[in-house]
Amino acid sequence: VGTGSRATIMQYSKGEMTRGVLAKKSGVNCETIRYYEKIALMPNPIRSEGGHRLYKEEQLKRLYFIRRCRELDFTLHDIHELLYLVDEKTYTCAEVQNRTLEHLKEIQTKKRDLKKMGVPLKRWFLNAMAILYQSVQLSIRLVLN
Repeated sequence: VGTGSRATIMQYSKGEMTRGVLAKKSGVNCETIRYYEKIALMPNPIRSEGGHRLYKEEQLKRLYFIRRCRELDFTLHDIHELLYLVDEKTYTCAEVQNRTLEHLKEIQTKKRDLKKMGVPLKRWFLNAMAILYQSVQLSIRLVLN
């Protein structure tokens, strides 16, 4: 047996992977995966005879979905609700669409709010830079005189 981590030496059923492999494939940190399990966004994984957590392709897809939702600024609560609809198979396309549209409206509202904040922040920054520039000029004059 060659050197390497246990994950490379152990043999698992086809399609099963450790948390480390799942993390690497999904781009989600191991601790984050553990947290998602704790709050029931991710189902508890099966265990090998040796007690290692083993994940299947479906869990990788679910993790991709969760990661993408987080990138789109969905809260964990929103994601939980969407996954509940899917897990319980009680959803209609209209329900998922409505929840997604609600989120889109929230994003558009945030975008408008940020634009409104942008103008005062820009003014504040320009004023701060002008004051800084004047302070530097004054300091130079004091040093030269």
